[in-house]
Amino acid sequence: MNKPAVTCLAIIFASTVQFAHAQTSVNKISITNSESNSSSLIDGISFTPEGILRTTESGGTKSIKNIEAPVVTKVNPVAEVAHSLIENLSTLQFKYAMMMNVDVESLKNISLLGFIDHWFGTRYKLGGTTKRGIDCSALTGALLLAVYGFNLPRTARQQYDATDHIDKDELQEGDLVFFNTHGGVSHVGVYLENDYFLHASTHGVTISSLDDHYYAKRFICGGRVEDNKMADTN
Repeated sequence: MNKPAVTCLAIIFASTVQFAHAQTSVNKISITNSESNSSSLIDGISFTPEGILRTTESGGTKSIKNIEAPVVTKVNPVAEVAHSLIENLSTLQFKYAMMMNVDVESLKNISLLGFIDHWFGTRYKLGGTTKRGIDCSALTGALLLAVYGFNLPRTARQQYDATDHIDKDELQEGDLVFFNTHGGVSHVGVYLENDYFLHASTHGVTISSLDDHYYAKRFICGGRVEDNKMADTN
């Protein structure tokens, strides 16, 4: 046999051996029913509920430590800021935002909310100025002094004369609201937000709406306190 023929036979024989070895390796893969608690074997490696075991040369098994992939979580910076903001909002903001049907974030004057909460529910008493009983003009005078630093005259009529008069659609937080309940300027409150105002009513210190039929019918105007006005009355 010549040399080229021998070379061809050697190549064919080597390819046949490699194919047989590969086929044998494939046949070694045994996957059993997981419900029988048997392990799956792939080239001497078994997968069990306890982890991965590798068959050693001596016939025993060696545990291969499972390395869990790190859990990647997506962070939403907008949501984080919103969550932080909600955590910082006080219970007073939530309480009075619900009462006035406004967004919690819109109630930024914590001093005002604290004043409201301190007096809320105090019974009405004509001529009263304390927690045992207070009237409407005493409440508005105490509020503007404590929260805004304005010293108002005592009665509703005097407070009406001491302020610049404005229309309902011009009202802002801290403005006074005047009503004709018993003839002339006979009732006063402090405007808050969203057409709600704080006042000492016959039912006690409470928050009411300017859109309420009773107050809408008796509303006179708003009153805004100006520094020069206060100087004229003191």
